[in-house]
Parts: sequence; C-alpha cells; structure tokens
Amino acid sequence: MWAWLSSRILRNRNGILVVLGLVTLFLGYEMKNVKLSYKFGGLLPKTDSAFVQYEELLARFSEDGNIIVLGVEDPRLYELDHFRAWWQLGHDLKSQPGVDSVFSEAHIYTLMRDDSLKRFRLKAVVGRQPESQSEVDSLVRRVRDLPFYSGLLYNDSTHASLMMVFVNADRFNSEQRGDMVDLIDARVKEFEKEHLNVYRSGLPFIRTVVTERTKKELQMFVGLMMLVVSVLIYLFFRSWRVLFVCLTVVVVGVIWAVGSIGLFGFKLTSVMSVIPPLIIVIGIPNCIFLINKYHHEFASHRNRVKALSRVIYRVGRASFTTNATTAAGFATFIPTYSDVLKQFGVIASVNILAVFALSLLLVPILLSFQGDPVERHLAHLDRRWVEGMTNWFIRVVQQRRRVVYLVTLALVAVGLVGVMQLRNETHVVDDLPMDDPVMQDLRWFESRFNGVMPLEVLVDARKKGQALKDANLKRMARLQDSLSTYPELSRSLSIADAVKFTKQAFYGGDPDRYRLLNSQEKSFILPYLESAQGNGGLARAFIDEDRRTTRLTMQVADVGTARMDGLMARLRAEVDSIYSPEDFRVTLTGTSVVFLEGSKYMVKNLMISLVLAVIVIAALMALLFNSARMVVISLIPNLVPLIATAGLMGYLGVAIKPSTLLVFSIAFGIAVDDAIHYLSKYRHELKLTGHTIETSVVLALREAGVSMMYTSIVLFCGFSLFVFSDFGGTQALGLLVSFTLLVAMFTNLLILPSLLLSFGKSATTEAFDEPLLDILDEEEDIDLEFLKVEGGEASKDQNA
Repeated sequence: MWAWLSSRILRNRNGILVVLGLVTLFLGYEMKNVKLSYKFGGLLPKTDSAFVQYEELLARFSEDGNIIVLGVEDPRLYELDHFRAWWQLGHDLKSQPGVDSVFSEAHIYTLMRDDSLKRFRLKAVVGRQPESQSEVDSLVRRVRDLPFYSGLLYNDSTHASLMMVFVNADRFNSEQRGDMVDLIDARVKEFEKEHLNVYRSGLPFIRTVVTERTKKELQMFVGLMMLVVSVLIYLFFRSWRVLFVCLTVVVVGVIWAVGSIGLFGFKLTSVMSVIPPLIIVIGIPNCIFLINKYHHEFASHRNRVKALSRVIYRVGRASFTTNATTAAGFATFIPTYSDVLKQFGVIASVNILAVFALSLLLVPILLSFQGDPVERHLAHLDRRWVEGMTNWFIRVVQQRRRVVYLVTLALVAVGLVGVMQLRNETHVVDDLPMDDPVMQDLRWFESRFNGVMPLEVLVDARKKGQALKDANLKRMARLQDSLSTYPELSRSLSIADAVKFTKQAFYGGDPDRYRLLNSQEKSFILPYLESAQGNGGLARAFIDEDRRTTRLTMQVADVGTARMDGLMARLRAEVDSIYSPEDFRVTLTGTSVVFLEGSKYMVKNLMISLVLAVIVIAALMALLFNSARMVVISLIPNLVPLIATAGLMGYLGVAIKPSTLLVFSIAFGIAVDDAIHYLSKYRHELKLTGHTIETSVVLALREAGVSMMYTSIVLFCGFSLFVFSDFGGTQALGLLVSFTLLVAMFTNLLILPSLLLSFGKSATTEAFDEPLLDILDEEEDIDLEFLKVEGGEASKDQNA
C-alpha cells in the first residue's frame, strides 16, 4: 500500500496541493469562530454531586461568582473631593452595559418603614454627591450605624473600603460581554490618576485577565516557536529550501488546529491554548525524519525521485506509527467526563494525525519541485559533533552497558524518593507569579476581608415555612458566629442578618435594635419581613419562595485544594453539630467548592488517562512489533524519564495539578516516537545483516540517532520557550516537558540499544520480523519504472 501511495503522491502533486490549499482556506475561515472561554467550569461531569448542588443554588437563587471588587485603603477617602469622586465612580460604573448594581459606602441602601403598605422601602443613604465635608462626615456616621454592612463593605481597623460591582452573569459568560471589564478598568484608572490607589479582584476580573493573557501568550508562543525552529532547522540543514518546507508544514498545521477548534464549536481555554505550539513541535520532528532520510537516500544513489519515493514508504510508515501512538495517547482524554479534557483530546488527537498527513504530503511534494540537494545541504550527515556524539553513544552501548544499567537504577531510585514527596495542590488563581499585580491585589483583599472566592451554605429545612422559625433563625445566627472565628472566611450574610436589619429599620434605624426578633415582636414585624421576600426584597436574596431553603453566603481565601479539603471537613462538622442531618439537608457549595472538586476530578482523570495512554501505546507497539518482550524493552527507556521528572517535581516542590500532570501525557506520547523510529530501523537492518544483532544495533544508531538528536534538540528548545509565560503552570509544563524529552533522548539512545544487545537474542524472535500490523515492510522497494512524476525536473530525473 505504501509503495502505491508514494507513487500516487508524486504523480498527483498538483491536485494534492490544490486540495490542501482549499482545506487550509476553509479552516482559516473557521478561525474567526474561535471564542475565548471566560467561565470557570467544564471540569466536572453534569452528574457529579458537587455540580448538581451548584446548579440547585443557581436555580433557587442566583450565580455567586459575578462580583468585581474594588478596594481602597486610605483615610483620605472620607475627604470631600475623594468621597465625591468615589460616589461618581460608582454612579458611572452602574451605567456601564452589563453592570446590574454597585454597592459601596457611597452606594448603600437602608430600609424605610411604610406602615400603610406594611412593608419597607429601600432608600439610598447617599442619594447625591455631598456638598460639604460635614455632610460627608454625617453620611459616614449613618453608614457606621448600619451593622448589616460592617465587615462587608468596610474594615474600620485598617480603613479599607470596598466597592462591589455586580455584573450580569448571563451577559458576562456570553458573546455579548464585549469589553465590559476593560471599560470598568479604564474608568477605575481615571479615578486613580486624580485620587486614590484602587485594588481590583473578584472572579469576573481574574477570569478576564487570565483569559486575555492566555490569548496573547498563544500568539506569542506560536511566533517564538516559529522563530526558534526556523533557526534550528537552518543550522541543522543549512538550506533555505528545507526551512521553507518545514515552515509550510507547521504553519498550515497551526491553521488547521485553530480552525478545527472553531469548526467543532469549542472555546479557547488555557488547556486548549497548548495545542498550536504542540502542533509545531510535533510537526517539525516529522519533517526532520523525512528530510534526513531523503538526504541519506540521495547521498547513497543520487536519484532524487527514488529518494523521495523511499522517504514516503519507509519513513512515512514509521512516522504514521509514531504519530498514531502520540494521537492515541491524547485520545485517552476523550473517554473522561470532563468537557475540558474531552475537547482537548479530540482536537489534539485529530490534529496530530493531520500534521502527519501534511508532512507526508507536503515534504516530498515541495522537495520534488526543487533541484537536487547540493553538497552543502548534505554536509550535516557528516557533521563532526553529530558523528562524535553518535560514536560516543556506540562506545557506551558496546563497552559500558553495566554503567548504563547502574546509572538507570540510580536515576529510578532517586526519582522514586522524589515521587514520595509530591503533593496535590491547586489554587483558583494558581499559575500567576506572586509578584503579579493580580496576585498582590488578591492577597490585599484576603488580608483585609479574608477572601473573594464565593462559598455558599444551603440549608433545606425539608418543610415549607420552616426557614423563618425562631429556632432555625437562631441556628443560623449560631453558625455565623462560629464561622466568624475562621480566618479563611469573610463576613457571612444570611436570612438572620436580613431579619436583624428589618428589626433595626422598624425601630427607626436604631443600631442597638440590630438583633433577632423576640416572640412579642414577631406579630407586628413579621408582615414587614414577609413583604421583603418579594422580587427585589432584601430577604429574597437569602430565602426561597417556599421559605424552606435558606442561603448563607460568604467568601473564602484562595487557600489551595489541600488546605481547602481540611477546611471543608471542619465546616461540615460545624454544620452537622448545629443542623441535625436527620432534620436538615445542608449543602456546602459555591464556585470555590466546584473548582475544588473539579480540580481533584481533573487530576484523577489525568492520572487515569496517563495509565490508559501507556496501555494503548503498548498495544499499538505490540501490533507493530508482534513481540511482548520488544514492547517491554521499548517502554523501559520511556518510563524512566517520567519517573525522573516526577521525582524532580517532588524535590523542587512543584505540586501535582492539571497543568503539571499534562507533562507526562505530552512527554510520553512524544518520547516513545524515538523508540519506534529506532526499532523500525533496527528491524530493517536485521534483515539486511542476516540477523546480526550487534551490527544492526550500531547501524540503526548511526542513522536513526542523528534524527533523534535533531528532533530532541528542537523539542527541548521549543518547550523551553514556555519559561517566558506569565503562568507558573505553563512555565512548569515547558520546563518539565523539556527535561523529560532531554532525558528520553539519552535513554532511547543508550538504554534501548543496550537492552537490545543484552536481550536481543531472546527478544528478536521470528514474530518480531513479521508484525501483526504490516506497515513497515522495510525490505520492499519501489520499481522506478512504474514511478512517474508530472512535469518539472523530477520527470527528467525519473527518465534518467
């Protein structure tokens, strides 16, 4: 089949180029449909209990992660000019599209008693810009007389004050969000220029910053990788022709990858943004193996058409296997229940096979339009450093195998010790460096108000009307008093606070009346409270229409998954001590809980996917080599780098989290390609040397080793570029993948040949010569008289 395919590719090169051009134009057009994802989520399956409970919260109340918080810490805020500007800032922000409401000390409401309607009316405490300093002082005193807002909008001990900007959740998470956050931030910067420094945080703000940086980094890394691989390819081959061919393959591959994201209707997430750079570093090795084989063939017989045909059906077969195994490794994400991983698995696996097809088609076709390689282009085959490195590998394999095994055992032992030090830790704002302004502002809010990450407690009394019973209101107040002792939690709000606020308003705003109702007061105050449960009423934010379920809302510091697990366990014990599980159903939920459970779920799925990837790749290699012993021999040098990397993570304190776990799947899928290329060449040499194992090992090392070194250098330099990322997870991904692939180059060039020499007789069976999946058939060759290339110099060469 491959011999037939090689002739068809060269004979129909013009038609193939037209088809590829049309597909590229179509997918390039689809790139406009790629949208950024601004919403946390997609990590949990819809059947997961944490997801179901969060959906219940949204159905009964409203989304919890829709507040942008602005903070000021300066006593000058209460000076006339600054307070007027603060009021104007809130007024302007409220008029921005997508902003539902604004709350601050200059934008708060009190309750006014209306006896005729038996209800309270909301009235702004600061109805207009104050005109004098005495008016400001009076307004501040009125604010301080409202305990409902104490610890929520201001912190007296630090002079910190907040402005809460409630954005419309549906609009923010949709395509209609526009530049909402940018407009808000621009207006805040105007305030800063003439008045006070403002701290910014809140999930909408953080999500926007992270997403926009992800978009910019995608463009930056694609450009940087193109530049680096261009330099490396030219240094390796000293040919502008080769550079043009390689860049054409990866540029088209990137267009296809990004276009397919739009075609499938997926959104660009931090995980998905890895794919375009990944396509570059996978596509370049394909080109290197094909071009290196082409130069080897041409140097041996000086027939360009014969060389190109052999490239397609010899290296093409091996490249198909390596890309198939890599794609299979990424495809193991598809069976997971995480939408993020599913989408990543689909796009990555499809485009890895697509870039293989592009390299197999474009490399020989574009080279067929060019003239014969000159001696300068072939000089890399005899380059001194390459020959010196190859000879060193050969000497070590032949004479120092015992040292190779001892070093390998030591590396594994040291790695396993490091593995035992690994910890599982993820933060909501996880990958930004500590000196980043976003992180500094977040820490400011956590130190002054104990956090901005939403945490909710839903209390279901199981019967209608029970939520407002005296005993249940007292339980809620007891729970809030207990939660106020937790340093990780902010001031909480509940129906108990709404009742206290209502009582205070009934008594004319007397702050001493900010308490729960007694039995005598219920008869004449309760009608006012019931009216507050209507749409827009104060109590409606905390209690459902049936008065059965009530909500306690607060914020938690971004303490990380490990500490959060302990906190949730303590909260559960606290809740159960107050609300009997037999009588109440209490749920701990909110964005922070969903993220915590989603991160743990994603880590678990990534580990399962890694194990599944090893199994699937081993199965594919068994089909290729038809020898269980050979599969074991080929897996050993590719599992050792994973152990070494995991150990390095343990020693350096790099936590296990989604971004770092991706390292193992990516690195293993790429690293095993070298083993396949080497073993394919080894089997070919066995047939030519009459099963002389040592000679075959050396000859395979001389030819395949060059390409393995070239590709490893490209991969190492390519992934190392991620060190320039703003995100710690991306930096760790790049450095750890680079380290893994560098170790894998040495293990595949030292351990694999050593194992073949030591166990070659028992592993190199007749079955190894006859693969179940017949895609290599190295001894077959093309009869040149049946090969015809349309037009150009290639036809002349073929006739010659």
